[in-house]
Amino acid sequence: MNTLTEASYEFMTRPSDERFTSLTALNDFCTKQKLNSRAKNVSSRKIQFSSTPDNKGLVVTGNHNYANPTHWSFTQMSTLAGVPASLLRTQCEKSLAPLAADNLNAGMQVIRDVEEVGMLIRIEEADEVRRPSSEQTITLAAATGPKYGRIWNSELTQALVKRFGNGINDTAWTVPGFFGKPLDEITKENTTLFASDRDMFVFLADEKNRIVLPNRRNGEQGSLARGFFMWNSEVGSKTAGMGFFLFDYSCCNRIVWGVEEFQKIAIRHTATAPDRWIEEIHPTLIAFANASASPIEARLKAAQEQKIGKAEEFLAKRNFGPRQIPLILNTFELEEERPVESLWDVTTAITAYAKQLPHTDTRVEMEREGGKILDLVKIDTTNIALQAMF
Repeated sequence: MNTLTEASYEFMTRPSDERFTSLTALNDFCTKQKLNSRAKNVSSRKIQFSSTPDNKGLVVTGNHNYANPTHWSFTQMSTLAGVPASLLRTQCEKSLAPLAADNLNAGMQVIRDVEEVGMLIRIEEADEVRRPSSEQTITLAAATGPKYGRIWNSELTQALVKRFGNGINDTAWTVPGFFGKPLDEITKENTTLFASDRDMFVFLADEKNRIVLPNRRNGEQGSLARGFFMWNSEVGSKTAGMGFFLFDYSCCNRIVWGVEEFQKIAIRHTATAPDRWIEEIHPTLIAFANASASPIEARLKAAQEQKIGKAEEFLAKRNFGPRQIPLILNTFELEEERPVESLWDVTTAITAYAKQLPHTDTRVEMEREGGKILDLVKIDTTNIALQAMF
């Protein structure tokens, strides 16, 4: 059985203040974060570091402003200066922050060539949970290249709220339940809506309008729900993107089980990233939200019925190598206890094999090739939503 663990990792590692119980609450946080942010390109020669009074920390200054670096921006600044972040942190831990500041200043002022740095500054307001002090704190959230293509988290969350409301009960698309059963209440202990000063991650699913399939597994009828992940980082820690899939259920640890047809759109934060968000991810989200499950169900049933002949020859014609083909077919036979016979079986086999690959890029490319197999399905149905969605 194929699984996705991305949501589980988020669920297991996020502290309470990075968990949200509705899309509207998540959007409020991301919108406020944007309003409190200022982005500006600064010459590297104008960036200086100094130690805090206790000699255990650093502040960064530029154009007569100062800011406290986050753990993430500290690493980015260290990379720009050409000094290992681990060394600088050790120096600060040993009350040698003035030495760490000298190392960073030497890297930025002398060693590396002059260039512009994209600095993202945030005003962190007093908050009973996040920042209980009575004073505002200025934080350096990111230090990137001057052409960093920032997609704001609030752009994604606003699109989600527009299509799915609060993500609880406004539409069929909600925070997924446990083992296919809806949650009585969305709490911080079971949510799949996350955001921080570094990134955001959302997992929503439509478990009400399930796709019923005969011979789902081992000859038994089964059903699949539709789900998607959405992620982004304003500060450069990850791409912006979405992953779409069909699945059996999500467990209490937010592992997604019985995954089929995983398709991914990822956008690196280059200068064209905001335009690509508008042209690629946003239209796909709209199509996915508005699509009916019935055409998908018809297409998948047709894929089950369309036989392929000899599986080895079928895969070889589609540029799978002689080492890959036996592994793909053996993986399917071990899981399903029968040989590959149909287009649906081929897609399932490739996806199952892909989960064993250690490198993310190779795994995603293999999953993409598996998804292309469904393009071969012959079905006399108009407005097949699956192609618009995937």
